[in-house]
Amino acid sequence: MRLIFRGAAVFAALLLAQMALAQDVTLTARDGGLALNGQLISFDGAFYRVETAYGGLTVDAEAVICAGPACPDLTAPLVRITVVGPSGPAERLLPGLFAGFAAARGLDYVAGEVAEIRDPDLGQPLALIRFLPMASDAALAAVLNREASMFIGFEALPKLRNTVVGLEALVPIVAADNRFPAISSSDLAAALSGKATNWRAFGGPDMPIVVHALAGDAALAPAIRARAGDLAKGLRHATAPELAAAVARDPWALALTGQSEQGAARALTLTDSCGFPMLATPLTIKAEDYPLAAPLFLGVARHRQPLLIREFLEYLATNTAQSAVAAAGYIDKRLGAAPLTDDGQRLLGAIRNAGNEVPLAALQRLAAAMAGGQRLSMTFRFQDGSAQLDAHSRENLADLARHIAAGRFKGEDLLFAGFSDGTGAANVNLALSKDRAEAVRAALHSEAPDLTDAQLPKIQAFGEALPMACDTTATGRRINRRVELWSHPAPDAEP
Repeated sequence: MRLIFRGAAVFAALLLAQMALAQDVTLTARDGGLALNGQLISFDGAFYRVETAYGGLTVDAEAVICAGPACPDLTAPLVRITVVGPSGPAERLLPGLFAGFAAARGLDYVAGEVAEIRDPDLGQPLALIRFLPMASDAALAAVLNREASMFIGFEALPKLRNTVVGLEALVPIVAADNRFPAISSSDLAAALSGKATNWRAFGGPDMPIVVHALAGDAALAPAIRARAGDLAKGLRHATAPELAAAVARDPWALALTGQSEQGAARALTLTDSCGFPMLATPLTIKAEDYPLAAPLFLGVARHRQPLLIREFLEYLATNTAQSAVAAAGYIDKRLGAAPLTDDGQRLLGAIRNAGNEVPLAALQRLAAAMAGGQRLSMTFRFQDGSAQLDAHSRENLADLARHIAAGRFKGEDLLFAGFSDGTGAANVNLALSKDRAEAVRAALHSEAPDLTDAQLPKIQAFGEALPMACDTTATGRRINRRVELWSHPAPDAEP
């Protein structure tokens, strides 16, 4: 006999079931062949978690009968969700995410200091959700000790299973009346570290550079430290809005902050040391072409999570959830695209920086391949010194396989376009870029063996013909070594 529950209200309640009762229960197999005695730790609507003489065990609820005072009431359980982390992202993002999560299941979301998810038929709360501001170390301890359900912030905490919810671009900002036009990444690093202290060092006026920064416990502070290192002693601000407001008032101020947090300040155009513009657009951020992107993580402990949290984590990948990410001002993870005709900057850079070994014919072949197509936001890169795709690219590969299988690219021809950096001989780089494109295609076929050869992207290789950054830095070379995903209308596609 199987345990079957019917009715939307009961099913929704089961999704939200989680009980933390330290009382004795007996779980008896439905065929009577086995009985387990122990203390019920939790029940998520699908599995019991019981501490027994054999240790902690997870038991399928459909396989057993529960007896004892701690056995859960399957009709109206209540789950309490506590999210911890630095202030900022949680307040901006969580209400929209949980509201969409509830709506997708036919439930009501009631905002408040302690938000509720309610069953509209029964009129009773099924979940209580609250956010507690907390520094990273304390937040990690709270999640691992089961005092909190999840962490949200701009760092992947160790020992947690971290999911990227969205992305934020870190951009240099100045006051609107500061007319300095652009700054290179190396000059920015010198200014933020205190090695350069006057705007005159970068061709600006003879005025001091006033560095503004976030306090160490601010949400974006870990991401900024990871990319800019230790900042010069300067003015510190508790929150990103406070920092942006202070920079907007100070004509000689300079700071690095989130693109969505720049407020009345002006984002300063960033270039690399070769003059390549580093534009923080949704496409370049998703494709990891922009080097100062900061992932926003949601982390949970690695032990088995309640059904509600597992369902919520799965929901994060949906278009509805990603719409909430975009509405909160962050860069979402939905597939992006831009016409290749918009790539004038890249073509200009290719022509300006083409080495002696890149003939006009190679550039003409590149331009012909780009004509009429669009670049998709999925770009594939490899681990340093390895033929293995990096973590972000593996995630892209799984998403691409799902998109193709679902018919997302019906009427389109896909292309893996391979590129290399400019170090070494051009013919060797051309071969390397072809090998990388073929490796991505093979990895896609391994990920989704049911895809036909016609469904898999075709391959073209262009070597060093389209650099996006300066090859004199490790970051620039990594940006240039890539496999892009392009699409063109199929010749036989219906109009």
